[in-house]
Amino acid sequence: MPVGRIGLVVHGAREDASEAAAAVERWCARHGVPAVEIDVWRKDRPRHSGEEEAAAAGYPDLVVTLGGDGTFLRGARVAAACGAAVLGVDLGRVGFLTEVCTEDVERALDCVHEGRATVEDRMTLTLRASRPLEIPEGIESLLRYGRGPALPPPRVRPSDPEEVGWGVPMAVNAVNDVVFEKLARDRQASLAVYLAGRLFASYSADAVVAATPTGSTAYSFAAGGPVVSPHMDAIVFTPVAPHMAFDRTLVAAPDEVLGVRVLTRSGRVAVSIDGQLRGVLDPGDWVGVYKARHRLRLVRLGPTDFYGRVRDRFRLSDAPAAAADGEVPPLYRPSAPVPPDLRNLRFPPPGGR
Repeated sequence: MPVGRIGLVVHGAREDASEAAAAVERWCARHGVPAVEIDVWRKDRPRHSGEEEAAAAGYPDLVVTLGGDGTFLRGARVAAACGAAVLGVDLGRVGFLTEVCTEDVERALDCVHEGRATVEDRMTLTLRASRPLEIPEGIESLLRYGRGPALPPPRVRPSDPEEVGWGVPMAVNAVNDVVFEKLARDRQASLAVYLAGRLFASYSADAVVAATPTGSTAYSFAAGGPVVSPHMDAIVFTPVAPHMAFDRTLVAAPDEVLGVRVLTRSGRVAVSIDGQLRGVLDPGDWVGVYKARHRLRLVRLGPTDFYGRVRDRFRLSDAPAAAADGEVPPLYRPSAPVPPDLRNLRFPPPGGR
């Protein structure tokens, strides 16, 4: 994958991010590759949609993010709009999405440029709504106090006028999740949840989360949801503090639509996409969340050890009683050739650690 143009997303509050950006720019200068900073946060300049950012940057074919997973999601938003691959440089605390440390950024760019890296596809979500999403005046500043500038509501994608009743399609892709959350502390969100067109249950809750497998280790996990392999496609539905006996997560198939309707006497509901406020729903409004056609393209320098990363990031330890009963190897990979019926399955590489 020879690199033709790079889009840089930099965590502006971190000095090490600026140093890593300088390393990327040096690499670009040596290889004659243009580099443009994207999604720059300035008080005097509003943020733009992913399509506008991609166009202003000359449609990069590689987006490099310098920060943590939050910075990665900023870059992924732009990459999804133009089909670019994303390389995440890890400067954060959790780092499920980022791939390399700052010391290895130039080596990583060499691997991508010389075709020695792989690209891993991940499912994203998009949505249709009963009306275009809007953020009422005054609410944005309240909800974003102390944070960076807000994104605009997603624009409406062109659609067929004959699609009456199916809602307006939004030009947006969620890498992690779409969250429907109560606006007022004293008013629960009352939401009817539909799966594949049929009412599943009506919830009174602080929020409900529709997550991708990639996002299963984010807000959904914090709310008690399962860890789901990012190598599969699914929609993970997790209620947050529901006032009902059934408080379990539900994992839906990727071809099933998750519908959320705000009940008549509910409080208003905020819609956040990958942690960014993108709209507010009134009673009677509805949104359908479903698998997007566009997939996120993650640059990987080697086989992904997702479960090892889960163990490391969450600092998992073995049960004391189990540890006392004997030691176990960290990997299982026999040295003999893989049998034919196992060759299409995932295993650690030979000699892996």
